[in-house]
Amino acid sequence: MAKQERAVRTRQAILEAAASIFDERGYESASIAEILARGALTKGALYFHFTSKEDLARGVVAAQGEVLQVVEGDSPLQSLIDTSLRIADRLQTDVVLRAGIRLTVEGGVFGLPGAAPYQAWIEAYERLLAAALSEGELLPHVDPEETAELLVGSFIGTQVLDRARGGHRDLSARVTALWQHLLPGIAACGMLPRLRTEAPGGTPPPLRNRSGGRPAAGPRNGEVPSTAGQR
Repeated sequence: MAKQERAVRTRQAILEAAASIFDERGYESASIAEILARGALTKGALYFHFTSKEDLARGVVAAQGEVLQVVEGDSPLQSLIDTSLRIADRLQTDVVLRAGIRLTVEGGVFGLPGAAPYQAWIEAYERLLAAALSEGELLPHVDPEETAELLVGSFIGTQVLDRARGGHRDLSARVTALWQHLLPGIAACGMLPRLRTEAPGGTPPPLRNRSGGRPAAGPRNGEVPSTAGQR
């Protein structure tokens, strides 16, 4: 048993070291030597668990899927929002999740089917949207499958842009802004005042405008903008 536990810990240490390098340098620029040095690992230990750099990358992508857990919310739609905010929060501290998403975006480099790692994510969102639709939380025209793909794609695009601009420091705020823009187009009017678009227990940092000044005045405390009076 002790030997098995040690093997599990070693494999996790290898994945974390690899994720750290992939997150910093991407797949093509990363090297096995850097991964070994980062984790203070031996070649024998690494190649016992993984056959190549490509195999390591696939392991990191697979581990990414293990942390994409649905958060239980007050309603299916709130659960959907809270899940995206939890992922945004995890991206700031979880190098395996960050590297997994980066590798998925770069998947064509090493033959990873680009959509595969996101399929479970899309399916989880689709189930929540279908439940929300059946409970009257969504506008009648909303298609759960189509909307799930749109939401996951929007989140990934937001994450990639945030990484390029500031290394995920503003990601929670950007995800809040994303929901505030999208919800009026999919949520039933009666749901809007009830939905929280900020992570529980904290307020995300304000988005900076292009001039570096304060953001323009708008909804506060995670409120969804009202559409009253608009056509």
